[in-house]
Amino acid sequence: MNTSTEGQELAAWAKMLADSTRATVCLALLDGRAWTATELAKLAGVSRPTISEHLNLLVDGGLLSEVRQGRHRYVKLAGPETAELLEGLAALAPRRTEVANSLSAASKRDAFARARTCYDHFAGKLGVALTDAMTERGLLDWSDGVALTPEGARWLDELGIAVESRHGRPAVRSCLDVTERRPHLAGAVGAALCTHALQQGWVTRITGGRALKVTGSVETFGLSVGVVRELLSRS
Repeated sequence: MNTSTEGQELAAWAKMLADSTRATVCLALLDGRAWTATELAKLAGVSRPTISEHLNLLVDGGLLSEVRQGRHRYVKLAGPETAELLEGLAALAPRRTEVANSLSAASKRDAFARARTCYDHFAGKLGVALTDAMTERGLLDWSDGVALTPEGARWLDELGIAVESRHGRPAVRSCLDVTERRPHLAGAVGAALCTHALQQGWVTRITGGRALKVTGSVETFGLSVGVVRELLSRS
């Protein structure tokens, strides 16, 4: 394939996101769930036929995948690589200072920035602090990209965290955080840590979005690297 053809294909792919409705849909699906067209139409503020056209384009273009259950149709992001790409693009986009016009809006904004999911791994202040804590403890090595160290592998084993191997997905990957503008940990290890923390009750999901509530001492003492390290040392 020559450079001209690749450029045309990249431009066609990027065009899928050059629409506010489709971009809104993709960002909503960063919560990792499968959504119905009706739910997404309500979120985006468009009609059911309109959202169906957008979803068909995104599915055909490979950004979304379709799940059918009986007569019901759901869509979700095509995979973790798509989620990480979207989070990185959102982080690079110019951002206006968001002004909350109510206490509820301010609380939602702060909760989103504090701790949330990015598809199937942690993001926000918690995700970045978690990554910093693992780096300080020598569990991650950033000398050539990012890699899990032997000590990191032992640590996961001691905590009983099983990392699901999946063809084409790296064990660890850097994902640029949209609010912190710094990397948080993605990849199979990032997903396994998020799953384990949810199962242990270290974090719980807040209804209606991607935000998470951090429980126990982390909430009491703040999201410092030291406190996250303390939390991670528990089995």
